[in-house]
Amino acid sequence: MHRLLLTGGTGFIGRALCERLLDKGYRLTVLTRDTGQPGLIDHIAIRYVSALDEVAADPAIDAIVNLAGESLNSGRWNERLKQQFLDSRIAATNSVVEWAGRQPEAPRVIVSASAIGWYGHQGDAPLTESSAAKDGFSHQLCERWEQAARAAAELGMRVVCLRIGIVLESDGGPLKEMLPPFRLGLGGPMGSGEQYWSWIHRRDLVRLVEFALDYPGLNGPVNATAPEAVTQRKFAATLGAALNRPASVPMPAFAARLALGEFADEVLLNGQRVVPEKVTFHGFEFEFPTLANALDDIFAKK
Repeated sequence: MHRLLLTGGTGFIGRALCERLLDKGYRLTVLTRDTGQPGLIDHIAIRYVSALDEVAADPAIDAIVNLAGESLNSGRWNERLKQQFLDSRIAATNSVVEWAGRQPEAPRVIVSASAIGWYGHQGDAPLTESSAAKDGFSHQLCERWEQAARAAAELGMRVVCLRIGIVLESDGGPLKEMLPPFRLGLGGPMGSGEQYWSWIHRRDLVRLVEFALDYPGLNGPVNATAPEAVTQRKFAATLGAALNRPASVPMPAFAARLALGEFADEVLLNGQRVVPEKVTFHGFEFEFPTLANALDDIFAKK
């Protein structure tokens, strides 16, 4: 039975991952700031701790999934908040790697979150894991995040850095915030609408994390996006069709910048056309390879 340490295990992605791994027979230790928060999964095979020193060394943890990091949509960006983005990711990753180094036997693998922002803004160029980056805040943030995780390789651990795209599910993430205007028929393209959005259904993401844990040939950066990246204009049109609503009300770039500041330029008005080359090569099969079938699944449950 696999024993796994998980950071960020109570969030939008982490909770869904917990449910899947528990179903697969894992025993989980979840690091969270609030072990008494309501709604935590109650299961005999899950234990919540508020500090790494509380993690039992016997029986040994044999894998780590590191999802900790403050949401980039936590408010209007300023230098203080951008430093929080850095600190929350890098400090958490440094802590779990340092903890692993103190164990009698280091875990065999760490799967650590990163983001497609690593590539910077590159227009419509297809980006695989071997593509170079363009500099900018998002690249610097993700590179330092991955660098902290890569230190685990010195302990003999296999290191996988998941470059995660826009994660889709209706109960959280960007889609939850987009739904109210789209349901009112007020959704539409942002800016030019020609910027690429690379996305992944949450269920495929948690399956991909499990794949990364179990597949020994997978290491280094891994693009965690569906095969079909789409322009933001097509994303809006497909979401409108899934909701049976028009999606033709544009948000000009200046309005997005006025409302959201630097976040608009870094995340919404620019994008990346990312290709999941590694996992496809290694045989991972997406349950939701196209945006239309992903959204159909999400809204069929409503």
